[in-house]
Amino acid sequence: MANTAHLFRRQSSRDLAPSSPRTLDNFELKELRGRLVRVENGSRISMYGATNQAFQSDLNDHPQAASATLPEIKEATHEVLSDPDMCPERPEDERESWDSKLTFLLATIGYAVGLGNVWRFPYLAQKNGGGAFLVPYFIMLAIQGIPIFYLELAIGQRLRKGAIGVWQQVSPYLGGIGISSAVVSYIVALYYNTIIAWCLIYFLHSFESPLPWAECPKRFYKNFTYDLEPECLSSSPTQYYWYRSTLMSSPSVDEPEVFNYNVAIALTAAWFLVYLCMVQGITESSKVVYITAIFPYVVLIIFFFRGITLKGASDGLKHLFTPDFDRLTDPVVWLEAGTQIFFSLGLGFGGLIAFSSYNPANNNCYRDALLVSVTNCCTSMFAGVVVFSIIGFKATSTFDSCMEIKNNMMTLNKTTNLPLCDLQKELDNSASGTGLAFIIFTEAINQFPGAQLWAVLFFLMLFTLGIDSQFGTLEGVATSLVDMKLFPQISKEIIIGILCFSCSILSLMFAHGAGSYIFQLMDSFAGNYTLLIIAFFECISVSYVYGIKRFADDIELMTGSRPGLYWMICWKYVSPIAMISILTASFFDLAIKGSSYPAWNSLKGATEPLEWPHWCIVVAILLILSSISWIPGVAICRLVGIKIIEETDPAWFPVNELREVHGIVPVEPTELERTLFCIQADGSEGLCCPTYSLREEVLEEEE
Repeated sequence: MANTAHLFRRQSSRDLAPSSPRTLDNFELKELRGRLVRVENGSRISMYGATNQAFQSDLNDHPQAASATLPEIKEATHEVLSDPDMCPERPEDERESWDSKLTFLLATIGYAVGLGNVWRFPYLAQKNGGGAFLVPYFIMLAIQGIPIFYLELAIGQRLRKGAIGVWQQVSPYLGGIGISSAVVSYIVALYYNTIIAWCLIYFLHSFESPLPWAECPKRFYKNFTYDLEPECLSSSPTQYYWYRSTLMSSPSVDEPEVFNYNVAIALTAAWFLVYLCMVQGITESSKVVYITAIFPYVVLIIFFFRGITLKGASDGLKHLFTPDFDRLTDPVVWLEAGTQIFFSLGLGFGGLIAFSSYNPANNNCYRDALLVSVTNCCTSMFAGVVVFSIIGFKATSTFDSCMEIKNNMMTLNKTTNLPLCDLQKELDNSASGTGLAFIIFTEAINQFPGAQLWAVLFFLMLFTLGIDSQFGTLEGVATSLVDMKLFPQISKEIIIGILCFSCSILSLMFAHGAGSYIFQLMDSFAGNYTLLIIAFFECISVSYVYGIKRFADDIELMTGSRPGLYWMICWKYVSPIAMISILTASFFDLAIKGSSYPAWNSLKGATEPLEWPHWCIVVAILLILSSISWIPGVAICRLVGIKIIEETDPAWFPVNELREVHGIVPVEPTELERTLFCIQADGSEGLCCPTYSLREEVLEEEE
C-alpha cells in the first residue's frame, strides 16, 4: 500500500482549535475516505487513488492527530476498499488513476523533458549571446512557462477530463480549444516519432565495429581495387552517413527519389513500441515510466563526468556561457527564449491536462508545477554543459589535427596552401537540431576510447527522451477522444491502436529522399504558431470566461492554499501579452526574412539553404489552419445551433469534503483584487465579460 504518512492539511477553528486539539475518530475517517479516495478501474484498484496520498498532509502539521490515527487510517482505508457500501455513488465513467505520486511526477517530467533539452537549448544559448541568453530565458520561464504549466495542471485536476472535455465544460463555445490541442498533438506526434526511428537506426548500428560513421565507405572495382567515396571525402564520414546512408537525402524537397526502406521499417518498429507502452494504461505502465524518465539522467551524468575530463572541455563551456549582452537588444533573442520555454515544457498539447486529470482531487498541483518546471530548466542547463564540453573536445581535436598538418607542411618548407586553423571557427560550427545529435555528437564519440559503448548509451538516451514525450503527446489525443465519447463502444486500447496504426501509415511520407525536408517543414510550422495560439486562448478562457477568482477558489479547494497574486496577474495579463508579442514577432520575422531549409548538395558534400517552394507554403498554412480553425469554428457552430461536441456531465468532484477537510471558509476579494481583476458586486469579473455559469455537481451529505 502507498505511503500514508500524511493526514489533514488544516481544520477550521471549530474543528481543531489550539486550545482543544481534536482527533477524528475511526468512523469519521472511514466516512471521509469513502467519499474521497475510492478510485476504480474496471476490476483493478489503483493504489494511489485508493490511499490518495495527496489528500494527506505532513505529519508535522498535526502531530497529535497523526500519531493517534495512523494505524486507524490504514485499517479504515482497507475496510473502505473492501466494502463498496462505504462509498457514495459516483458517475459511471470512472477515470484511471496513477498508481503513485512518483509515477505521475516521473511521467510528467519525462513528458516535459525531451530531445529539445539536449540539442535545442545548448544551440540557442550559444547562438543568442551565451550566458546572456539566460536572462531572457529565465524571465520567460517566470512570466510564461511556469504560470501556464500551473494553469494546465490545475484545470485538468479540477474538471477531471481531457483537453476537449475541460474546455467544453468551461464553456460550450470553447470546446474548439481542446480539439485544436488534440489535432496539433496528433500532427506533432506524427513527425516527432521520426526522430525516435532515426535513433533506433543509429542505436542498432552502434554495436558494429568499427562504427559505420567512423570512416568513409569504400568503392570496390572488378580489378580488386577500391577507393573512398568522393562525396564522403568532400564532407566528413559522419555527415555522409547521416545525409546519404541514413536519410538518402535528395537534392531538394521537390525530388523524393528513392524510397527509404530502412527508415520505413524503423518507423513501423517505433510506432509498435509506442503502442505497446501506451496500451498498458497509466495504472500499468509505471515500470516503463521509471525507465524512460530516469535513464536519460543516468546517461547525462555519465557523459558529464566523461565530458569535463576531455581535452578542450573548458573551451566548449567558455564558448557556451561567455555573455554577449549586446544581443539582449535583439528581439529575436527574446523570441527564441520564449519559444524554447514554451515547447520544452510541452504546453498547449493537452497532455498535461490529461495527466493531471488522473490525479486525486486534492493533489498539490502547485508544488508539482514548480517541481517539474524547475527540473526541466535545470536539465536544459545541465545538458548544455554536457553537450558543449564534448563539442569543445571535438573542436580542439580538429584544431590540433589541423595544426599538426600545418606544422608538418612548414617543416617540409611548404608555405603555400597552408590550412587555416581556427579554434573559434570550429566552435562556431556546432550544428543545431538533428545535426547536433547525428553529426557533431557522433563525430566526437568516434574519438572516444570504446566508441561503441558511448554510442549505445547516447542513442539509447535519445530514444528514451523521445518516447516518454511521445506518451504524453498521444495521451492528450487518446484521452480527448475517450472523453468526447465519439466511439462509446470502442475501448481506449483500441483507440490507441487506431491512432498508432494511422500514424504509422502516414509517417511513411518521411521514408524517402525528401522525407527529412518534409519533417523540417512540419517541425517549423505545424506546432510553433499553433501552440502559442492555443495557450493564449487557454489563458483567456480561464481568466475571462471561467473567472480568475473562481479558478483561485478551486485551487484553494484542491491544495488547501490560495494561489498568490502573482500567478493570477500572469494568467490574466502578463502571459497573454507575452504570447501575443512572441506570435507577432514570429510572423514579422517570417515576413521579413522568409523561410528556407538546408538541402544536401552531393557535389559540394554540404548543405545549402533553399527557399521553400509554393506548394510547401500552402501545406504549412493548411497545417496551421487544420489546428486553430477549430477554435472559432466550434464557437460559430454553437452560435447557429450546431453542436460539434456533445455536452457531458461534470466529473465527480468532492467540493464539500475538500472544503471541510481544508477548513476553507468563503472570503471576499480584497480591494486590490477587485481593482486588478475587475470583480463586480454581482461576482462577474474582467473587462465587462461575465463568467460563464458552470454546472456543479455537489455530493449530498450522508446521514
